[in-house]
Amino acid sequence: MVKYGLDYTRCRWILPLLLGIGVIFGIIALAGRGWLESQTLPYVHQASLWESCKRPGPGEEWTCESLMDYAWGRAAAATYLVGFILLVICFALAIIAFAIDTLRFNFIRGIGGLLFVAAVFSIMGLVIYPVKFSTEIDMTGINMFSWAYGFGWTTAIMEICLGFFFCCLPNYEDQILGNVKPTYFYSSP
Repeated sequence: MVKYGLDYTRCRWILPLLLGIGVIFGIIALAGRGWLESQTLPYVHQASLWESCKRPGPGEEWTCESLMDYAWGRAAAATYLVGFILLVICFALAIIAFAIDTLRFNFIRGIGGLLFVAAVFSIMGLVIYPVKFSTEIDMTGINMFSWAYGFGWTTAIMEICLGFFFCCLPNYEDQILGNVKPTYFYSSP
């Protein structure tokens, strides 16, 4: 990307595209019912960020209780949701930043800083949830934190990595804008 500059049409939108993928992963984590699931048959426990569902035996009805009745449930949901909202704001700002013909590199560095703040909030929610869930909710059988919880961690890791990219991109401002003369390593005999 640095070799061709951000004016190279295919490379210009890579970072906003990766932010968009992070937003999609965040939506999957928020809406997914697979934060915690039973690992073995019979499947008797399933939980999301918002509720915990159990069933006494196979073929019986699921009974669900809201995790918003617990203070830690509200805290986990709120912190993860704040991190997600900040990610969506960064996505919108990145679209604006890369759509302008003349890039504002301090603006891009600000997006990177905001991504680090989003990562902190997301990680707080992702740590509160399993610690308090496993101590305060009765679990039967063998349970595992599953696919939707994994999407939440993937979103947090993407926020950190993209934060580094957005913060480091202004360091290569001259190369990106084409202000550096090429260096040739050829010497004549």
